[in-house]
Amino acid sequence: MIPKRKMIVGISGASGAIYGKKLIEQLIQHNIETHVVMSMWAKKNLVLEDKINLERTKELADFTYSNHDLSAPIASGSRLYDAMFIVPTSMKTLSSIANGFSDTLISRAADICLKEHRPLILSPRETPLNTIHLENMLKLSRLGVRIVPPMPAFYNEPKDIEDLIDHHVMKLLDQVGIHIEGKRYLEND
Repeated sequence: MIPKRKMIVGISGASGAIYGKKLIEQLIQHNIETHVVMSMWAKKNLVLEDKINLERTKELADFTYSNHDLSAPIASGSRLYDAMFIVPTSMKTLSSIANGFSDTLISRAADICLKEHRPLILSPRETPLNTIHLENMLKLSRLGVRIVPPMPAFYNEPKDIEDLIDHHVMKLLDQVGIHIEGKRYLEND
């Protein structure tokens, strides 16, 4: 029997918490055990941006943790996880990871991924980007972190915001070998 894959989803305080919620829904549909941690600002953004009950999002996950609980299982390298996503990734969280400042569970779990050479996928949400943001992303990219910002695509003929969100989640899932059906058009050269 093949063991169930386990993935961590961190949702930090940048705008775009709906991407994290949609990612959790897709992981569940693909029979992935989900371990979710949300920052305080992520929780506020989720309610503000998605107009949903925050408790419903927490109920989607197999396991949820407080961002302040550095004793949670996902804070240990001896626990095995297949990958971690941070969607969206605030510039504060990105900087914390790039500089090894593991002061929250999200940044500590990301640090574990780096030291254990596990896939870490970040979805930075900020514009415009300053030089510090870009240097932190470059530093992490050189360490093998996959940087997948939510950039809308129009070649797939999105009809609404939901289509744009779905497309980005599809791009995130591609990073861990999960390919979802849908419109996949290649851009013409």
